[in-house]
Amino acid sequence: MKKYSKETTVGVFILLGLVSVVYMAVKLGNVSLFGEDSYVMYARFNKVTGLRIGNPVNMMGLKVGRVSALSVDQEKQKAVVELRIQKGLKIYDDAIAAIKTEGLIGDKYVDVDAGGGGDLLKPGDTIIETVSPVDLGDLIGKYAFGSVDKK
Repeated sequence: MKKYSKETTVGVFILLGLVSVVYMAVKLGNVSLFGEDSYVMYARFNKVTGLRIGNPVNMMGLKVGRVSALSVDQEKQKAVVELRIQKGLKIYDDAIAAIKTEGLIGDKYVDVDAGGGGDLLKPGDTIIETVSPVDLGDLIGKYAFGSVDKK
């Protein structure tokens, strides 16, 4: 009888360990097992320097999604960013998407100003108004070599 109780106890601990590992992998890997509670939107930028898949999408300072893909539109010569946004958020056709930096040298994120006038954007639509990131290296180079106007 003792043999079976020890085996059962060990089995329960192994099972709890495996469940914990799977839970952590899903949470840390931004993986959804039971369907998506988000929808896809697109934004076209001139440059997406420093932006990576998985970076956050913020609206009013809150995380509302993530960057799910990056690609190039050869016809329009733009970088296309696929955004996965939480369901239930209203984004209008006058919305503005900007790539910003957390802190001075932190990670990039996409900041969305949802707008307020006009028609609602539907899943799969594109945010027209975008602001590309400021390249700190370019600014320092321009200032160091005198191509920035000093007033």
